[in-house]
Amino acid sequence: MPADPAPAAACVRSLPVTAHRAGATAAAPDWVAEEVPVALVCNGISHAVMMASPADLEDFALGFGLTEDLLASPAELYGVEVVPCGNGVELRMEVAAACEWRLRQRRRTLAGRTGCGLCGIESLAQVRRTLPPVPPVRLPLAALARAQRELQLLQAVQRLAGASHAAAWCDAQGAVQLMREDVGRHNALDKLVGAMVRAGVDAGAGFVCVTSRASFEMVQKTALAGVGALAAVSAPTALAVDSARACGLALAGRVRGDDFVAYTHPERFGLDAAG
Repeated sequence: MPADPAPAAACVRSLPVTAHRAGATAAAPDWVAEEVPVALVCNGISHAVMMASPADLEDFALGFGLTEDLLASPAELYGVEVVPCGNGVELRMEVAAACEWRLRQRRRTLAGRTGCGLCGIESLAQVRRTLPPVPPVRLPLAALARAQRELQLLQAVQRLAGASHAAAWCDAQGAVQLMREDVGRHNALDKLVGAMVRAGVDAGAGFVCVTSRASFEMVQKTALAGVGALAAVSAPTALAVDSARACGLALAGRVRGDDFVAYTHPERFGLDAAG
């Protein structure tokens, strides 16, 4: 799938810089990633403000709503209006009455730094949620290398400006079917989840590949999306491994070329657990 240039254009800006390379100093323009406050407002109730890349925001609203337990199902989101406001953007979400009631009960106010997964959590009980069992997808040994290779080719913002993460949904052979970028790793995954729901993909038939570490929040979001495997460029945390094991998620980290480490369910990545 070719990269869509439109989101990349919205997420970068050319700025004058002074670069020092190979002993020489020169002034030149350079691409810099955009980062803006994005407020999620549900039926007029301000719920969260996240720092994010200003693209694919309808996907972000839907994915964030689902992975943060604001929406019990996609059907509870009736519509999203993207409204530029001052120095940021408001996502004005029209939601079902049941969703609004849950929001009023929780009254969680989130001020999210870029890539922050737990800002605004009011109690420790909200941190670890009970995750549903995930489908036991099985992948050929070469699938992760293919996914990483294709994902790198599709990262238009990262190529231009750096400072961007990506999340992709890949089929069981490792071919990237959907991809989203953002300055925040959680945001990129939320955007991907929203895009998957909108596209009507069978989430259990493939896996998610991300360009970040596999924190336990990334495991939670992947499991809540109904995906059975997560592959990350960097390593997971111990809590991420525990969470993946609890819900049956196949978790791989340190995916670099043909090399990777399976932290749970090595057989589902085509490995013999005994070596």
